[in-house]
Amino acid sequence: MADCWNTDTGEAVFRSRDVVKNLRIKVRIERVTSTAALSQHLQQQILSQQDRGAIELETLTSQGQTGDNEEEIVVGWQEKLFSQYEMELFQNEAACQTPLDRQYHTEVKALNKNKGRRNHRIFTYTDHDRYTDCLPFHQLQHSTELLTTTKSSPTFLAERMASVRHRRQDRRTMDCSIPKTKIINWEPTEEFVKSSHVVNSTMQTMHIMGDLSPPGRLGQKENECLLVTIKTDGCGTVIIKPDFNKGKEPYRIVTNGEKREVWRLSVENVSKAMKPEEQEREQNMYKDLYVRHKEYLNSLVGQDFEMPPVGILRYLMNGEIVAAKGFEYDNLYIHFFMELPNNWSSLPFQSLSGVTQTCRTRTLGQENVAFFSFPFSFEAFYMCEKESEESVPQWPVLYFKVLSLDSWQRYRTEGYGYLLFPATPGKHTVTCHTWRPLQTGTVSALRRFFIGGSAELEDLSYVRVPGTFKGERLSRFGFCTETTGSVTFNLHCVQQARAFVDAALLKKRRQKVFDQLGGFSQQGAVCTILEAFQRARRKMQEAREALPRDLINNTSQLQIQSSA
Repeated sequence: MADCWNTDTGEAVFRSRDVVKNLRIKVRIERVTSTAALSQHLQQQILSQQDRGAIELETLTSQGQTGDNEEEIVVGWQEKLFSQYEMELFQNEAACQTPLDRQYHTEVKALNKNKGRRNHRIFTYTDHDRYTDCLPFHQLQHSTELLTTTKSSPTFLAERMASVRHRRQDRRTMDCSIPKTKIINWEPTEEFVKSSHVVNSTMQTMHIMGDLSPPGRLGQKENECLLVTIKTDGCGTVIIKPDFNKGKEPYRIVTNGEKREVWRLSVENVSKAMKPEEQEREQNMYKDLYVRHKEYLNSLVGQDFEMPPVGILRYLMNGEIVAAKGFEYDNLYIHFFMELPNNWSSLPFQSLSGVTQTCRTRTLGQENVAFFSFPFSFEAFYMCEKESEESVPQWPVLYFKVLSLDSWQRYRTEGYGYLLFPATPGKHTVTCHTWRPLQTGTVSALRRFFIGGSAELEDLSYVRVPGTFKGERLSRFGFCTETTGSVTFNLHCVQQARAFVDAALLKKRRQKVFDQLGGFSQQGAVCTILEAFQRARRKMQEAREALPRDLINNTSQLQIQSSA
């Protein structure tokens, strides 16, 4: 008889575009008695020997499968079916503590007034029930103890996942201000990391249970058995454990009592399939939705690529201050600002300065590193003065200053540096080394250590040759400095420009065309034709821009259909 059972009790993962509320599962449990086993065995023999005639086994079948030995029911997603224990519990209004319990009390009273519940042994725990997250682990591992013939020990991750509460229960606090556990553990131990290694994803859960008590003794909690577990994440993923039978043998359930009774479990998917007309209607609806969303995005972006005016270079940079390392003190932050040379400009609302957050350092190797990961963006425009100018003479510069501030509010300057904007577009990783002014003597060193403060630059542009300097050579004779650390930047640069329309070159090309047409005498006529053509072209473009986009798209579609 061992070959008549399905031992594959693993979970199955399904992905569906349909809503999970349309899921319907038919669950059937049947007690395996001696008469039922004999009846099934004889039926299999008779079916294999049909040429000997049909033998009626209605008497044996009715004796083994009537009464309280079997039950079949169709369960929907999050459909609540009360057990005998819950029927007795929620009849008493004093036992109701939560609004959900009071709702169940009302439903139980309505069931008692009517014909009663349609189920006897099979019941459900929905996602909002208090028992869903409080089921003991020995019931959650029913696939290893009840539904298989060979026992297998669960993994460490399975044991940890069994106690995870997927919803708001893990965020409850003892009072309104003090949580049960620390939100952030700055110094985790290996045991803490091992015990916290669980996947806590938000999923809705539903359990289909079975009351396998002896006949006439329903409602005992120790005889409740977990039959099927259904989970979904709301994104189309549905997890069923165990999988649907799909024509295979039923699963085997063995109770833990003295009698060690055996039950058959069958799980089938009886969800209503969509009609072809409904599927076509749904596909058309999705297509229409996608087309409308695409048109909405096109209306936001526009049809034309945004271009700067002629002779203007547009420079966009998305940067990141990655890290700073090699500085003397902890709790670092960075002040920075951009300097625009001549013929460079920015938008009025563009911020040309900024400050990062304060970051603690950590030791990597032999250096202290502070990871900022601070993003910034910058947009500037360069206007060419001469049409023959082929390159930009000066690029913008980013000046920065690294500072430290401890818990005693001691403020220290850690270093100065600058970053020259890259002249080529693309991604760049630049490391800038810094220095700070150094005052000789013991007094300045003691002041920096005890109360903070040190020599500073009045103008940060003197880290490099200032843009306002008009001399030939900047002298820093007698200025003592000390090399400190370095700051790393990630830069993503984009350059956009439109070339000049060279009038002299255009005149030479026109003259060449005139020479090919047969002489200078035709120059006036050709110029007139070209000017008229340019005016007509401008009028056509203005008229097209004035038309609505929908009319243009419909006209283009009609042209394509007519050409086809």
